[in-house]
Amino acid sequence: MTSPKLRAAIIGPGGIARGAHAPFYIKDSRTEIAAVVSRTHEKAAAFAEEFHIPAAYDCADTMLEAEKPDLVSICTPNKFHREMVLKSLEAGCHVLCEKPPAMTAEEAEEMEEAAERAGRHLVYAFHHRYNPETRVLKKAIESGDLGSIYHTSVQAMRRRGIPGWGVFTSKELQGGGPLIDVGVHMLDLALYLTGYPEPVEVMGATHKRIGNRPGTGLMGQWDPENYNVEDLASGMVRFQNGMSMVIETSFAANQQDEETLNVRLLGDRGGADTSPLRLYEERYGALFDSAPAFLEKTDSGSSYERQITHFIDCCLDKSRPLATPADGTTVQRIVNAIYESSAKSSAVSLI
Repeated sequence: MTSPKLRAAIIGPGGIARGAHAPFYIKDSRTEIAAVVSRTHEKAAAFAEEFHIPAAYDCADTMLEAEKPDLVSICTPNKFHREMVLKSLEAGCHVLCEKPPAMTAEEAEEMEEAAERAGRHLVYAFHHRYNPETRVLKKAIESGDLGSIYHTSVQAMRRRGIPGWGVFTSKELQGGGPLIDVGVHMLDLALYLTGYPEPVEVMGATHKRIGNRPGTGLMGQWDPENYNVEDLASGMVRFQNGMSMVIETSFAANQQDEETLNVRLLGDRGGADTSPLRLYEERYGALFDSAPAFLEKTDSGSSYERQITHFIDCCLDKSRPLATPADGTTVQRIVNAIYESSAKSSAVSLI
């Protein structure tokens, strides 16, 4: 006997919903998209028509009451993550929320507590965890190949990658720029690979030097008159276990590569880079570099699909979530501490 499909709903029919959520709910035979919600009915209806979704709403409360979905993807601007997550959890839904968790650490903590009260899964969309490279490197770390990891270097740098669409340059709606948008991916990846140690102190600096003037855009043309986020952020984090971390992230920076997404790990037995995956060791009195001869396809689309598949598995109690609400809270604490440190021009204690 065939089990009934899980009913999914999407709140926020923007680019990430179109490219990373809707297609893979449709592709998975265990789910059907029951409804979509946008702030305007016109946008919801257009998305519903595109993906053959039977119901479109301009109010999340009305949708949750009428459709009673089993699971919800939150794909709104960051400002609305908290509100939509809390509503969905209260309605009894499992939730996949796009990164970052929220605008502030306090909001992330509230969302974490709400998920625990509701007894539902709250999973954040840190899709780089689902890369084959990540799986291989995690096994190498757990096997002790790197020994004790004492330093990590996190890079999420774009040369001229200011998005020319959406609300990515609005501090009011997003909470920040590259740090809270693309930086959180590599930050989470570094923390995941190292076992999510407890951060104790953060030093940060942000700069707005390029986005506030016209320039050559590699991801569409941005509007410098309405650019009010940083275009580069950097930080250093100390952890309770003694590990240190350096973070660099940008929408726009005068570097050679169009984009750099990498986590470097330094351990006392070996080191590694995530992109491309390389391991560095000392063996037999010599220095060795190693790399996999073959890995599964690892473009963003395949990572998104693995993420959706895993989330559905969790909703069906076939797997435990790879990303927990507590992980999201830790990421949010570090991100907000970097912004706070930059504003204060001093280190921020997290203990």
